[in-house]
Amino acid sequence: MKSHVRVVVIGGGVVGCSVLYHLTKLGWTDLLLIERSELTSGSTWHAAGGFHTLNADTNMAALQGYTIRLYKELEEITGMSCGLHHVGGVTIATTRDRLDYLKAERAKHRYMGLDTEVVGPEEIQKLSPITNVEGVLGGLYDPLDGHLDPSGTTHAYAKAARMAGAEIVLRNRVLETNPRADGGWDVVTEQGTVTCEHLINAAGLWAREVGQMAGVFLPLHPMEHQYLVTDDIPEVYNHPTELPHVMDPAGETYLRQEGRGLVIGIYEQDCDPWAVNGTPWDFGHELLNNNLDRISEPLDAAFKRYPVLGTAGIKTVINGPFTFAPDGNPLVGPVPGLRNYWSACAVMAGFSQGGGVGLTLAEWMVEGEPSRNVYAMDVARFGDYCTRPYTRMKVTENYQRRFSISYPNEELPVGRPLQTTPAYGLWKAERAVFGSGYGMEHVNYFAPEGEPLFETPSFRRSSAFDAIGAECRAVREAVGINEIHNFGKYLVTGTGAVAWLNHIMTNRVPAVGKIALTAMLSPKGKIIGDFTMARLGEEEVQLTASFSAQSFHMRWFQQHLPEDGSVSLRNVSLERIGFQIAGPNARDLLSRVTDSDTSNTAMPFLSCTAIEIGPIPALVNRVTYTGDLGYEIYVHRDHQVALYEALKSAGDDLGLKPFGMRAMMSLRLEKSFGSWLREFRPDFTPAETGLDRFCNFKKNDFIGRDVAVAERENPPANHLATFIVDVPDSPESADCVADEPIWQDGKVIGYVTSGGYAHWARKSVAIGMIPKERIIEGGKFEIEILGVPHTATLITETLFDPKAERMRG
Repeated sequence: MKSHVRVVVIGGGVVGCSVLYHLTKLGWTDLLLIERSELTSGSTWHAAGGFHTLNADTNMAALQGYTIRLYKELEEITGMSCGLHHVGGVTIATTRDRLDYLKAERAKHRYMGLDTEVVGPEEIQKLSPITNVEGVLGGLYDPLDGHLDPSGTTHAYAKAARMAGAEIVLRNRVLETNPRADGGWDVVTEQGTVTCEHLINAAGLWAREVGQMAGVFLPLHPMEHQYLVTDDIPEVYNHPTELPHVMDPAGETYLRQEGRGLVIGIYEQDCDPWAVNGTPWDFGHELLNNNLDRISEPLDAAFKRYPVLGTAGIKTVINGPFTFAPDGNPLVGPVPGLRNYWSACAVMAGFSQGGGVGLTLAEWMVEGEPSRNVYAMDVARFGDYCTRPYTRMKVTENYQRRFSISYPNEELPVGRPLQTTPAYGLWKAERAVFGSGYGMEHVNYFAPEGEPLFETPSFRRSSAFDAIGAECRAVREAVGINEIHNFGKYLVTGTGAVAWLNHIMTNRVPAVGKIALTAMLSPKGKIIGDFTMARLGEEEVQLTASFSAQSFHMRWFQQHLPEDGSVSLRNVSLERIGFQIAGPNARDLLSRVTDSDTSNTAMPFLSCTAIEIGPIPALVNRVTYTGDLGYEIYVHRDHQVALYEALKSAGDDLGLKPFGMRAMMSLRLEKSFGSWLREFRPDFTPAETGLDRFCNFKKNDFIGRDVAVAERENPPANHLATFIVDVPDSPESADCVADEPIWQDGKVIGYVTSGGYAHWARKSVAIGMIPKERIIEGGKFEIEILGVPHTATLITETLFDPKAERMRG
């Protein structure tokens, strides 16, 4: 074993071997993979080996498509067989909601280049004659689905990496990982110590334990998972071709052919987390004890869906552990708080996602960033709120929901409430219906008396539709109040604060007392944040951005902080909270609770002012996401309830009403305001989204400037546009959410980034990315919603306050 290498990969499962191969593919060859036992010794060896492209996140689905297409390349490079069986697969729907979900997924695939189709019961019967289609409404067929040999595939990755110069050392457990002053790592193993520049945790079932060696907790947990292999079945081996995969979400089962029999796997509700106190180091090629009682109910459903199982004997029962993150997606990328420490773990669908994970991490390490938006599997999408018990609870919930429908308005209940603000009790008294993001409770809407405190999950207009409309009208016609705790907030101070921010942000830090809107870019010019900068003093700036991106943004900040100590950075997201007030009566309300001058001269648009509201010190930002006259009022969390009482008592006769995030997202559509991870995300550049107006090109050194300048001189082909969608005014109607394809002249030419119903304007609205030359006022398009085309008219003027007279006045 070498004593010094560029990269050490810990873990010899399919993910570790994929990472190793992809690093060699991008030119890094001074690599060492260390495996505690043999290759595949973990989850890989007992995996069922199925692969598929279906994923709710479009970039994850695309990476799964990449993974599946990669296997033939591996076979050509190595001369080894991956045991590929491209048999296709169908996911069946037995309810309208499930069929809606599959139609929405099919629509996404249109612009992703994935060749899937919605099929009816008769076609499903032809594809899989062993499937009982009674009660089936339809299904989604994907010709790319299939299965492979897990061991052969892993060894093919390993051989391809070795052929390029990488080294693999087996039967050598890692004992310690110690950081070095130069940013590298000393990896202490049973066979000695190796020093590396970069360390990759691809330890699978042992990723938690390996993370602990570096002092971090990676939010993942193993779950027991069972599948059965049957004896030979005549209806299977006499079929002229290999049968396709069938997934029956309602029955919690998946099924595929295995030789002359079948494999049937279960994602049951009565599930068990495994190794709660840690994965034993001597575990490897063992299986767990069978527990058929746990899967008896879904097995009964399987016997009805696949009658041939009723007479088939069971050859083998496989019960083995797989690791999951709280949302089911992998944990990939640089681990926050550590230098040159990378995660490639919690990849529970290793043969669907392993290639994409390897490519992503290799690009990140070699080229500085991935080639696509991989936020959905970025290890930094979670924060400190993900404790061990919370992670285990959410992983269990995710396992139970493996085949559940993902509704656009659904809020999952497990582990809540976890974090709340002092106003939580006030909102409960007002009949708030809560959502949760990044561990924090926030109000979605307020339920009228007599209605349930629950929003029914739906692809169509929900049970909250009327209540949200009333909140929107209260803002536009009087004044609304909304909590602003769900912004990430950062206090940047020090002699170097302004210079540093001018380097990492696209806009120039404003003068004292002013606010500037800005993007933050990667070196390749991709959007990694949209921020408000409020200049509180000569050496003090408050940043606000998405609450859910705290770990993501803090990682970037810390990676770029100057080493001379001239900049101090503090995350004050849970400390500075408060309310926004918005609407035509907002200024009147503010004037009633302070002795300070609230006129437009004293508090103009894009200003920040320190005032007192009664005895409460407050910071008022004259900016609002509703697009109306509005103010964000920040106070210390200890003063939040007092601030609310002051505003409420002063605003009753002004029509003050609380509003939630559902109304907020409706109101912003009327101004065509973009949203983080919808319009503003690492897929896009400022020139594509309109954020280039917040790029100060007179600055010569901001990160990503060269790309932004190049796109100013040679504009990109695509740009965001806003559409009014012709959707019937009915409770059964569905509005755009995201990822619906946009058609023109019989072709898919773009896709929706976000949408919904604009209640004050009474229009169904979509924002989407299309070719720039097609952005013409009144242009006619079609947007496919749940498989149905709807006429969409492009607008170039906002639906509310197009000249921003109210917002600025």
